Amino acid sequence: MNKNTSRGLAGLAATALALGLAGCSPAPSPAPSPSETGSPAPSAPAEQVTIRLWHNGTADPLKGIWDKAARDFEASHPGVTIEATGYQNEELQRTLIPQALQAGGDAAPDVFQVWPGGEVRAQAEAGYLKDLTTDAADTIAKFGGVAKPWEVDGKQYGLPFTFGITGVWYNKDLFEKAGITGTPKTLTELSDAVAKLKAIDVAPIAVGAKDKWPAGHWWYQFALNTCSVETLQTAIPALNFDDPCWVDAGVKLKDFVGTEPFQKGFLATSAQQGADSSAGMVANGKAAMEFMGAWNAGQIGSLAPDAKVPDFLGWFPFPSIPGTAGDPTITMGGGDAFGVYKDAPDVAVEFAEYLVSDEVQKAFAAAGSGIPANPAGAESLTDENLKAIASGLAGSSYVQLWLDSALGPEFGNPLNDAIVNLMGGKGTPEDIVKALKDTAAKL
Repeated sequence: MNKNTSRGLAGLAATALALGLAGCSPAPSPAPSPSETGSPAPSAPAEQVTIRLWHNGTADPLKGIWDKAARDFEASHPGVTIEATGYQNEELQRTLIPQALQAGGDAAPDVFQVWPGGEVRAQAEAGYLKDLTTDAADTIAKFGGVAKPWEVDGKQYGLPFTFGITGVWYNKDLFEKAGITGTPKTLTELSDAVAKLKAIDVAPIAVGAKDKWPAGHWWYQFALNTCSVETLQTAIPALNFDDPCWVDAGVKLKDFVGTEPFQKGFLATSAQQGADSSAGMVANGKAAMEFMGAWNAGQIGSLAPDAKVPDFLGWFPFPSIPGTAGDPTITMGGGDAFGVYKDAPDVAVEFAEYLVSDEVQKAFAAAGSGIPANPAGAESLTDENLKAIASGLAGSSYVQLWLDSALGPEFGNPLNDAIVNLMGGKGTPEDIVKALKDTAAKL
């Protein structure tokens, strides 16, 4: 959680992130870690050891990548068994991991996904996570600024495997059919595209508001495009939301929602589960756009009829909002990392390092699973959309962590509930800011 300015994580300098993705590495150490050699370092525990890995890869290619990494690590570590299990993201993040960590002992996984900002801070402060600062020092050094979101009070609690920015995924064929040339650069142009897509009887934009956070991302982005960088840098860590821009962001979002850009029934639509989800609608040509993170190409591909990323899929940065204090080159994003439970066997740290090693990160990139956090993996990107995201990240003047991540787990539900209410016509822009202030007052 963010309780004061010195402990808050409001955003990341894009230059530091670009450095982390550009391949800058320190001089090799005399005793290279698994991530430096590209192969799991062999060892032979005296006793049988079982490591439980929890991740959000429920479908290939991501599930297959983690499964193969587990088998390869077992092969080079006699006596070690890896139980890798994939869970749906919301279930894993909001329910399974928090409950398992609170229960502790055998109920807790050994290696598991850790989200940046306020969430990793809350878990670290509760004493659930192993401090990786020394044990994984060489691996951490490779990531540069990309590793900072998982740092708490100068200590590292997560090893990132992906970091990217959120943008608009779109169907190039439907754009052409609707007579849309180029991609929208401003909110006005996006609204024009929405009108043209409606004219050909296509849902312009799909959103999985049932899961709340996908709807939340819309207000987050409107806030980024409405508030100045100075406001973001000071207000978020200080939990001070008095600047009028926060309400103004809701006003502008309400106006946009009033043009009916989303599919019918978007409040009851999930984001990533099944053909009727928002990602599934894009995969099956029922919607032309979805505002989503860098992982979405693989998700859309898994829901397509042939289980492949469609040739029609494209990506562009979220359009700017003219006439506001926001910098149009600000982007919003975040990533995923692996943390290690406090009481996990020592070999669990080795395994976590292997999951972000050169070898595994190259496979991650080549499969189109996302933007690799390890600079060595970037060279293996083949998907043009992921290359565009990496370029967008490098060209960002400022990268803001997703607001629910930056603010901490206490803010997620009340903030996203208020945003969904606004988008559903049952709330006001002021209600969103009130939810922020009320939550901050309880901390």
